[in-house]
Amino acid sequence: MGARFISERGAWARGAGVLALALLCVLAIALLQRQGLLDFLNEGLMRRAGEWRHDPVGRHLTAGMQAASVIGGTTARLILLAAAAVLLWRKARGRALWLALTVAGGALLNALLKQIFTAPRPDLLPHLDIVHSYSFPSGHAAGNMIFFGALALLAGRWPIYAIAALVIMWIGGSRVWLGVHWPSDVIAGWIEGVGWLAFCACWIPGTDRSA
Repeated sequence: MGARFISERGAWARGAGVLALALLCVLAIALLQRQGLLDFLNEGLMRRAGEWRHDPVGRHLTAGMQAASVIGGTTARLILLAAAAVLLWRKARGRALWLALTVAGGALLNALLKQIFTAPRPDLLPHLDIVHSYSFPSGHAAGNMIFFGALALLAGRWPIYAIAALVIMWIGGSRVWLGVHWPSDVIAGWIEGVGWLAFCACWIPGTDRSA
């Protein structure tokens, strides 16, 4: 028992350390962004996205980006979360509860960070999505990193990790394409999500029915 306790304590310490490091990175990105030191990245990539939006192929891609944004939105994510939790509840209630609390906690963390940084939305391109909240860090990027990342952790198989990564990148990239987030908003959201996942992974339940 003593050795197991020490091991669990070490896992918690590592998870908390990763989360703290992630939040420091988010803070650093916010400071660099406010000083204009990321303008070359943000404006460069967003201007390129604006050019592609008017390209013949880009016009078709816009529909896919809007679909990604809807799939990754709060309402759709809650529906997917409820469906996943119900399926898990039948076999492993502990894992279903872990998934729900991980996603809910991540959403609260992102809402808190948005209120701390109060960053306005970019206005370089016309917005192709309706937005009302602050911009930094991206809730789509963080929320879907946490949700799909948590599903991948529960599955524990590399094809699921690959699919989750593609979906996360698609949704995050869509926010820049639609003109509602700077690339640095999305990167910060991804980093936030990874940190929160690392912290929550310390108490992920096992696969048995009693979990």
